[in-house]
Amino acid sequence: MNKTGLLPFPLYEAIGLRLRTLLGMIPQVFRLFTHLFWMWMTLGWKVRKARNAFEKVLIRQGIRKEDAKRLSKQIKIAKDQIMDSIWKSAFK
Repeated sequence: MNKTGLLPFPLYEAIGLRLRTLLGMIPQVFRLFTHLFWMWMTLGWKVRKARNAFEKVLIRQGIRKEDAKRLSKQIKIAKDQIMDSIWKSAFK
């Protein structure tokens, strides 16, 4: 601090640059969250459709309904693992 009790001018400039940098990041972070949310929604929808189709094919081939559901559950587990790795890599 100087005699007037105010911070020196270069420090104000540095604070302003940091503030502008942080404010500039907000739209990018929002876009990242939007894309991740959209990917989570569409992937979940497509996995449900794939599971139902897979179960129907297995049942038509003569496999019991319970066994078809158990086998198709692996598709959901794979989707959950993919989404976990994406979320972890996005927030490392």
